[in-house]
Amino acid sequence: MGMAQYQGKKVSLNSPRRIRQGEPGYGRKKSVVYVQTDNGRVKKVMFGDPNMTIKKDQPGRRANFRARHNCDNPGPKTKARYWSCKAW
Repeated sequence: MGMAQYQGKKVSLNSPRRIRQGEPGYGRKKSVVYVQTDNGRVKKVMFGDPNMTIKKDQPGRRANFRARHNCDNPGPKTKARYWSCKAW
């Protein structure tokens, strides 16, 4: 886990965290993570529904979510699907 600059502030890369009240995106998305793209730029990825709880301890729900979102092939780290699948 490295550190980088994003819009003038120091952020940790590849470390998902909850969006706090007062932050941009609060109420619209649940989590945020900063990732570095292939060309070296830092990108902010927001993901998750703030009004839903993750019930990954229930095998049926976990299997359904992973099948619905194609989590066997989650894609690049710069997409929300990658981080959502990693949370499940």
